[in-house]
Amino acid sequence: MLMSTTRHIHIFAGEIVGEDRIVNDHVLTLDIDPDNEFVWNETALQKVRANFGTLVAQAQGEDLTEYNLRRIGSDLEHLIRTMIQAGEIAYNLEHRVINYSMGRPRIAPE
Repeated sequence: MLMSTTRHIHIFAGEIVGEDRIVNDHVLTLDIDPDNEFVWNETALQKVRANFGTLVAQAQGEDLTEYNLRRIGSDLEHLIRTMIQAGEIAYNLEHRVINYSMGRPRIAPE
């Protein structure tokens, strides 16, 4: 199965049916933050999904390769970094390991 995995974005060519991944080169599936490192709201998730759709549309006509999937994943990682820095999402302080992979959190002065 063709896939690209970054720390917070998993993309693969296929579909999830029940508990199974079914290979399908005509469908890309996005898994956002599979380790739950961040606290997400629906607006933030929709922003990432919309950006994913835009990137996939821009790549239309290109060969489906690991490199092209990795480019899309990297662009989405940059978007997530921007979102954490802007305060649109936050680190999940209940996460098993807090490593601030996207930079140290900003704390408002009291």
